[in-house]
Amino acid sequence: MEFVHKPVLLEEVIEGLAVKQDGIYADGTMGGAGHGFRICEKLGSTGRYIGMDQDGDAVNAGEEKLHVFGSKVTIIRDNYSDMVPALKRMGIYKVDGILLDLGVSSFQLDTAERGFSYRMDAPLDMRMDNRQKLTAADVVNTYPEDKLFHIIRDYGEDKFAKNIAKHIVAERAINPILTTERLAGIVCQSVPMKFKKRGGNPAKRTFQAVRIEVNHELDVLSGSIGDMIDILKPGGRFCIITFHSLEDRIVKQAFRKAENPCTCPPDFPVCVCGNVSKGRVISKKPLIPSEEEMERNPRSKSAKLRIFRHN
Repeated sequence: MEFVHKPVLLEEVIEGLAVKQDGIYADGTMGGAGHGFRICEKLGSTGRYIGMDQDGDAVNAGEEKLHVFGSKVTIIRDNYSDMVPALKRMGIYKVDGILLDLGVSSFQLDTAERGFSYRMDAPLDMRMDNRQKLTAADVVNTYPEDKLFHIIRDYGEDKFAKNIAKHIVAERAINPILTTERLAGIVCQSVPMKFKKRGGNPAKRTFQAVRIEVNHELDVLSGSIGDMIDILKPGGRFCIITFHSLEDRIVKQAFRKAENPCTCPPDFPVCVCGNVSKGRVISKKPLIPSEEEMERNPRSKSAKLRIFRHN
């Protein structure tokens, strides 16, 4: 299956990055290279694009799509949490722009055997990087009930998390839960009938929660933003596209802290903590897709773009 992924908020990202012909741009979630291709089109002969992705299929697709740009492009298979040391190994210590698109790609969702979707029956997997050991099946079948409850409640923001976790544990005691279809069925049985017709498939939130746990998505995000801001050149831009409130909250708080890191009590007449602002948030409110884009690409509906500019 061809690696297809429609880049969300494409023009907004390109404008937000303010791509310069001789700039160096690091894309931590290259995916199908939709954003990457447009960035490369704007680079001159001395510009560079470094695309990273932990998904082997994305790396292969990126290499195929971006080979026309020759030496401007370097592609690395790695998690974006390793961006700073990876760039340093290449002799790059500062960049003009960074992009993170935190959405699951259409390819990942639509390739049944990847196990991301509750709409197609497949082995429970959900790994962004198939080199790692932990799978969705491991989470569902080995985590204690209270941990499953917290994951589904916190990462899935599901008010029926306690009942879902209880049913998962009861069902796996009979037979291991090894497929997406069986997990989706258990979740649906755990949700009261009157709520099943609201807000789409009841399994959506549980699948999101398990996927986040499998790939440590929120921990990686919160642990990476500060280091990435520090490698921006003066005037460098950092664009992050999120797809649910938990990610957006982390980005919003991290950008706000970088803009105003002062820890002095509010009643102090002057700052004495010595913390200096690293830049400013360009997008006080996140940018969202246009009605036209949402109609053209329904998966963009929950996307939010926040932009930070280094001093």
